[in-house]
Amino acid sequence: MYGGRDPPIPSFSHNDQARRLFSHILYSEQVRLARLQGKDSLQLPIWGEVEIEVCEKMVKKNEESFAAFLANLDKTDLDQFITYKNSKGHQFNTSIRDVLIHVALHGQHHRGQINAQLRANHVEPINTDFITFVR
Repeated sequence: MYGGRDPPIPSFSHNDQARRLFSHILYSEQVRLARLQGKDSLQLPIWGEVEIEVCEKMVKKNEESFAAFLANLDKTDLDQFITYKNSKGHQFNTSIRDVLIHVALHGQHHRGQINAQLRANHVEPINTDFITFVR
């Protein structure tokens, strides 16, 4: 997910809201991956605040898990639909492609919120622009 580079770990160990949002991104990635793998995701947390050291381990685990999942996909698999239940128990059918797009967009949305939180606390955030990691 990061082009062979170490994933960026923001410096916000003392910013509770930023850490909560970052934890949410990571938990949500685990939920989406479970759904993509056909597993029940209802027992997995979506929100939870964990220490930055735990976030760092989650980033690495998520990256490894998504890399393994993607390595086993053919291009035609992206258009297959998966059936899953959301956190409220409602059932949906969504293409693998759309779930993966959602993972990226959802994370980017909250990274923008994290950057705003950091700036409000006089901390310059790291660059999260996609193009930076694919150059």
